[in-house]
Order: sequence, then C-alpha cells, then structure tokens
Amino acid sequence: MHFTHFTSEQRLDDGIVEREFTLGEIPGTLWTPESAAPAPLILMAHNNGLPKAEPRLVARARLTAARGYAVATIDAAGCGERPRSAADEQVRADLRRAMQAGEPVDEIFESMIGPLVEGAVPEWRAALDALLALPEIGGPVGYSGWTALGIRLAVTEPRIEAAGFFAGGYVPLAQREEARQVTIPLLMLLQWDDEGNPRQRALDLFDTFGAKEKTLHANLGGHTGTPRFELDDANRFYDRHLKP
Repeated sequence: MHFTHFTSEQRLDDGIVEREFTLGEIPGTLWTPESAAPAPLILMAHNNGLPKAEPRLVARARLTAARGYAVATIDAAGCGERPRSAADEQVRADLRRAMQAGEPVDEIFESMIGPLVEGAVPEWRAALDALLALPEIGGPVGYSGWTALGIRLAVTEPRIEAAGFFAGGYVPLAQREEARQVTIPLLMLLQWDDEGNPRQRALDLFDTFGAKEKTLHANLGGHTGTPRFELDDANRFYDRHLKP
C-alpha cells in the first residue's frame, strides 16, 4: 500500500505541520516538526479505536511532535470517519446497556475488542511502511496509547523499539497471553480510580509483560484524569530509547 494522497496541510502556531492523509480507505493524520532532519516516529492510537480527531489524542500528538517526533494516527475500522456496520452498532449498544445495568461486560468486550485488534494491526503495519518511506521520517519507531493494540504490535512488528501503554479499557485474553512476549522497553500509565479498568487486572497485566525494562506510573483519578506531567515523563522515556 502507498499513500494515495495528503488531503490537507496546515502549519500550526507551535511550529508543527499537521497533514491529513489517506492510505487506501484508511484516513490518518501526521504531525511533523518543522525541521530539516528526519524525525523518529511515534504511532499514537487511542483506546479502543476512538477517532483520531479526539481532542486528547490531538493534544498529546502536538506536544510530542513539538519535542522533535513525527507522530501519526489512523482511524480504526468503524471509528471516526470510517463506516460502522449494523453489527458494530449492535455490540456497542449491548455494551452500553450492560454497563448501565451493572452487568458483567467481559464477554461483550471480548467480542468487540478482539476483532478490532485483529483488523487494526495489518492497517497500522501498512501505515508504518508508508510513513517510513517519507523523507521527513527516519525512525526509530515508538508506540503510544491503546494497550490491546500496542501489545499485538509490539509482538508482531520488530521496528517498534519502545512503547507507552494507557491502562484503560479491556485487553482481550489473546493479548493478555501475548504480553509475556513483549520485551521492548515499556512505560504503562494507570489511573488508580479508573471506572472502566479494574485496578488489579491492570496490575496483573503489568506483571505479565516480559520486558526487562518496564515502568508503571499510577496516579489518583478517573479514566480521563491522567496528569499533564505524565506526558513530559513519557517524552523523556521516548527520548531515552528513540533518540541517539
């Protein structure tokens, strides 16, 4: 696959170039610093395939690009600008109903997130191929965001050299097993009072990772309450592993 085209480009106040692109039918966004040197790349995915235009992701991307990184994200199937099937709508409705009723949701999450990860990984790898062909991107490559997808990418994509995971949402059983094979340097962020992420399950997952260098940062607060300083710490983590 190759980029069909960049569909828009704008220079932002912070010296970042933001470009929308399409890769086949997949829409994406690329942020790059205004620099002559090829930049290391960070793939940034939102939990459970939330849209690439989600404000929290955009803010993280811009701050990371200002640090000297190229940052890219794409929409998962059925998310953002991509069409959603009747089956997608039904499983999301079932999930909302079960959560509102206080019913167990593991089985619904498994049926929803498992296939989403399976479909997303080949798309992210194709995007990585295309991104690394651009002259302004030189590697190495890091990953930031959605834990379930990040585990599968870390296991199957040798070009990813460091990863930061957000311990939010559900991680399917397949990825919990694969966590033992994740050996790259790892930073995991945990919100201690995250209503959608049982704390012990996140701690068990961290314990399972096979990485010799793995760091857990836990902060009080709910799912969207990650402190701003954690982004600075994450960027220092990437600096250690992705910059000479």
